[in-house]
Amino acid sequence: MIITGDDPEYIAFVKARLRDQFLMTDLGPLRYFLGIEVSSTSDGFYISQKKYIQDLLARAALGDERTVETPMELNVKLQPTDGDPLSDPTRYRHLVGSLVYLAVTRPDISYPVHILSQFVSAPTTVHYSHLLRVLRYLRGTITRRLFFSRSSSLQLQCYSDATWASDPSDHRSLSAYCVFLGGSLIAWKMKKQTAVSRSSVEAELRAMALLTAEVTWLRWLLADFGVSITTLTLVLSDSTGAISVARDPVKHELTKHIGVDAFYTRAQV
Repeated sequence: MIITGDDPEYIAFVKARLRDQFLMTDLGPLRYFLGIEVSSTSDGFYISQKKYIQDLLARAALGDERTVETPMELNVKLQPTDGDPLSDPTRYRHLVGSLVYLAVTRPDISYPVHILSQFVSAPTTVHYSHLLRVLRYLRGTITRRLFFSRSSSLQLQCYSDATWASDPSDHRSLSAYCVFLGGSLIAWKMKKQTAVSRSSVEAELRAMALLTAEVTWLRWLLADFGVSITTLTLVLSDSTGAISVARDPVKHELTKHIGVDAFYTRAQV
């Protein structure tokens, strides 16, 4: 259990009441919790999973010491029929499941983990080779951490992006976003869209709507924490078409099928 707050006296009171009711041990300041390492400095907090990665690499038992610069090769599009089926997929499923949890503090592997997790039901030798590439990438970047600055501003800034028809199996697109609180990355997500997008603008607009919902919730959450959000939240996208539709979602023949996402985003604006 993690107890946090800005009132040390009340935290001590809560711990005392818990000790009265339950058999518990106070482990002191937070340093390690469920595989996540937390270190505190005068500048802020660092969060990592270095030991978790070391244990994962030990379980994977890679036969070499190679490292790679990227977790996945550029423009790779994996399909269920690539390669030969693995005789025992248990190892693949175990490693991918561990990577899913590792992505809690490693947003740089979110995309390959999202792709590889789609094949856990029937992985092949090709899928497994790409899984090993992710592990070699982690070996070379094991010291990377997330940093949360004590002096960071409390203003949200968000980035939205999408692929278009990137899945060769069903031609659905991927939505992706990341949210910063000041200079600290606090939220990110990669998700396959629920419908096939008929244009790149439609795919980008769906990603923008997904991010808009997340931003709305984060603003409510910060308000519950007593953080006053008085400025507008900047949502950045590299799609001029999606931005134009979000600004003026006029229903006509080209955009009527995406009117819901367009009007939702515009309503939040």
